[in-house]
Amino acid sequence: MTNRLPQRHVLVTGAGGGIGLAIAEACVAEGARCTLVDRAATPSDGVALLQQMHPNRLAYLPVDVTDTPSVARMLDAAQAVHGPIHTLVNNAAVFDMAPLLESDEASFDLLFAVNVKGLFFVMQRVLQHMVDAGTAGASVINMASQAGRRGEALVSHYCATKAAVISYTQSAALAMAPHGIRVNAISPGVVDTPMWGHVDALFAKYEGLQAGEKKRQVGLAVPLGRMGAPADIAGAAVFLASDEACYITAQTLNVDGGNVMS
Repeated sequence: MTNRLPQRHVLVTGAGGGIGLAIAEACVAEGARCTLVDRAATPSDGVALLQQMHPNRLAYLPVDVTDTPSVARMLDAAQAVHGPIHTLVNNAAVFDMAPLLESDEASFDLLFAVNVKGLFFVMQRVLQHMVDAGTAGASVINMASQAGRRGEALVSHYCATKAAVISYTQSAALAMAPHGIRVNAISPGVVDTPMWGHVDALFAKYEGLQAGEKKRQVGLAVPLGRMGAPADIAGAAVFLASDEACYITAQTLNVDGGNVMS
């Protein structure tokens, strides 16, 4: 612990596991108070353990980010517990894939509802809270993806949602600059989280692969020779939330082992 986020209130969506939980762990270790948000009615085992370790600095709120009235109530509840929000980590997302000619409306609606609508209106409402509170050093970190940097034949809807995240990040950063609020994004590459079991199974279905083969392939294809770990993304999030990044806004930081060069 280096106390890079002393007494700051960090709100993390999609915090039940994987990248979101790793970011929460890293922020608490750096001195932050955290509100963790996920759609499950009760905390995951990982969140519950973190709460036991830091009972006075961690709160859990069950929220579906696509339900905008619930989002407004969640923000009021978060501030009632931990005070004004200093940093939003907008991490909640879902994944699906299918060949372009087979992709259906239900998949489109779900991906855009969570990854774009949910992300935007959580960001909008948190930014309004930040403007109203005049929170010094406030920032937003949206979770994009290397999928937002390019299209993929089997992953058209997901790629489009993450491209929208990058665009909204830039627009919000310009809108919030006069208020001294920074808005950035992180673009992870392939990260070894529980969600990759679902991703791998879909690739196996559509590419005729054995289970686990796609995961092995993508790890070997990374220039640094391995899939990322949630802690790799958490380190970038702590940096962007800290004063060390006080002159950085409107950027999407690639954390992908060299997969994308920009």
